[in-house]
Parts: sequence; structure tokens; C-alpha cells
Amino acid sequence: MKITIITISLLSVLSFSTLSEVATTEIENTVEVYGSSFSLVNDTKNKVSIYTGSGYVTLNKGSKTSISCKVGKTVHWANSGKKGDVIFKITSDMCGETVKLSKVMD
Repeated sequence: MKITIITISLLSVLSFSTLSEVATTEIENTVEVYGSSFSLVNDTKNKVSIYTGSGYVTLNKGSKTSISCKVGKTVHWANSGKKGDVIFKITSDMCGETVKLSKVMD
């Protein structure tokens, strides 16, 4: 009887130590979450047309638009509804922020 109680106790302790290792692993694998979009502000002196990856947008001087934060995608100049040269590539540090067009133009 004593051996059965000791065996059950030992198995319980081992199962709890395994669970705590799993919980620790989950905490260590936490991923940083970014905003799902960012704002692009036209701080230039001109009206501009851009292609955001999902559509064409015309920005007057001082206006802004919201762009999906798909890291690695590119934003292009637009001319008469056609995609033009790349302005910039979306990076993770842009997500959830307000980005000035003049700072990302090459």
C-alpha cells in the first residue's frame, strides 16, 4: 500500500514538472504584435498619386491615408491609374505609426 502511494505521488510530481516546462516554453515564444495599418501623410508641396498595394490613392498636400501593414510589400507612384516606380517597402517599424512621405521617398 505504501509503495502504491509513493508511486502515485512520484508520478504526480513528474507530471507537474513537465507542465511547468511547457508553460515556460510558451512564455519564451511570445511574438511581438504590430498594428495592422499605418498612416502615410503627404508632407510634400505637391498633390501625389500612389498605389498602396490594394488600390490607388490621390493625396493632396497635407492629407493622409491608411495603408495595411503588410511587411515587405511595396508602395508605388501612380500615374493615370497605372502602377509606377517603387516609393518604399513597408517595414515592421512603420506598423501602427504615422509615416511622412518625404522621409520614405528615395
